[in-house]
Amino acid sequence: MTYANRLHPWAIVRLLPKMQRVVVRRFRNRSNAEGHMQALKRLMPDANFVIVFDLGEPIGEES
Repeated sequence: MTYANRLHPWAIVRLLPKMQRVVVRRFRNRSNAEGHMQALKRLMPDANFVIVFDLGEPIGEES
């Protein structure tokens, strides 16, 4: 995981058919992610979004 991604651990993920997913955007804090997700839901009411905390690699493993 890149340094920039580590600075932004909260991500909005769009859930797609057949268990696919795409990261829409990353944020430094959950509050910003929630606000952005509310706007996305108003713009795309039929789409499914979730907020996740993405550490990038399993806890305890060093890169």
